[in-house]
Amino acid sequence: MYGPGLAASPRSLSQAGAQQKTAAQAPAFPSANPRMTPVVRVVQEAGPAVVSIVSARQVEQAPFAGNNPFQRFFDELYGGQGGNQGGGQGSAPQRKFTSRSLGSGVIVDGKNGFVLTNAHVIAGASQINVRLRDGREFSASLIGADQDVDLAVLRLDGHNNGQNSTAPLPQARMGDSADLLIGEPVVAIGNPFGFNHTVTTGVVSAVERSVSNGQSAFVGLIQTDAAINPGNSGGPLLNILGQVVGINAAVHAQGEGIGFAIPINKARRVLEELIATGRVAHVWLGILGENMDQAIAAYCGLDRPCGMVVTDVFPNTPAESAGIKPGDALLAIGGTEVQDKAQFLGMLLGYSKGDTLTVHLRRGREPYTVQLRPQVLDQEAALGLLNWRWGFAPGREAAGGVLTGVVRANAPAARLGLRPGDVILQVGNTRIRKQDDLVTAFFRYQMHNSLILSVMRGGQVYNVRMKI
Repeated sequence: MYGPGLAASPRSLSQAGAQQKTAAQAPAFPSANPRMTPVVRVVQEAGPAVVSIVSARQVEQAPFAGNNPFQRFFDELYGGQGGNQGGGQGSAPQRKFTSRSLGSGVIVDGKNGFVLTNAHVIAGASQINVRLRDGREFSASLIGADQDVDLAVLRLDGHNNGQNSTAPLPQARMGDSADLLIGEPVVAIGNPFGFNHTVTTGVVSAVERSVSNGQSAFVGLIQTDAAINPGNSGGPLLNILGQVVGINAAVHAQGEGIGFAIPINKARRVLEELIATGRVAHVWLGILGENMDQAIAAYCGLDRPCGMVVTDVFPNTPAESAGIKPGDALLAIGGTEVQDKAQFLGMLLGYSKGDTLTVHLRRGREPYTVQLRPQVLDQEAALGLLNWRWGFAPGREAAGGVLTGVVRANAPAARLGLRPGDVILQVGNTRIRKQDDLVTAFFRYQMHNSLILSVMRGGQVYNVRMKI
């Protein structure tokens, strides 16, 4: 996804640009001091732009299952405080407490006060506070977040370009993650376990890694052995020039020295979308599919069932333009094998509209490869596909969910017994509060053959399985 082939080395361009800096812009590093190593220089330049983020949320009951697989690697919740334990029989209210989550972030635009972090760091937060290394503290507003790519953008409130504080805001320099070298040194700065501005070093262990929890997948990640612990999430991974090349996101729970970061090239595209619209546009290739069975695997000359069999190709989509046809076996995207349709959907959620995908397929026993760019599927088209696939049209937002509109006869929703006026509260693990949430749920579960819905009718909540 992020391959070589640039006309000029980004490092050469960066070094040339660095030579043109004024004395006021460039940090002073005594060349005669042997302790002033490249790592020290990175920390002195980029460290001031790394922030500590504390987000608070009011919890009244057990939360819905998390949508973010990174949260399954390590839990960054730091416990609750206070709370109502309830009274005697017949007077026991739900327990309420404040849960606080600790993470990191990096200021990427000092003029406008924009901070880039992970979405799971601030998920569900009712209050977000940000602390700089120099001791300044700000409340922060959420500009936008996307759980599927695990990135969020905050704006520091009241900074006013430094006019209401003792100094202008620092800002980290963006690098280029497209030409990372396996083995090159990197530096991680963050706030693990509340130890502010902890510095760890390592190397780039691998690129284009995929992380999956069986339901969702993150693709194209940087793997590093620089220590990443709870609280590091959202902080920068820096190259030896002091440039941000990744946003630290997770550590492998069963391994030591196996951490992952989101490449900054991807994060930059998501940053621009979140600032412009507050959300990341969903993308698709224009296909639906089913899991491969042993008979189809044998027909394709495979020794075991793997990948996904394409069942539908929609007109005017990237898949149709690339010549993909129903019956083709989709086996891999980039260097990552597709095990089944669930993994394919998880991988697709990790891509954005600016990415180029190399898709490996077979038509019968003949392998072929296509390159294509995902297509943005707007809300209107997505809701139309939802109606076609699931059999109902959503209505207006209601108390706690979205009303069911027209239910198509003989479709999955009708066979389930769904009626107009029912309130959809949840689809799978996705909480439904507005139509955008239904679109998100459709992207996650568009190829599932059955779904658990939480539906309210007449004030009573039912959990039901819809077969598709």
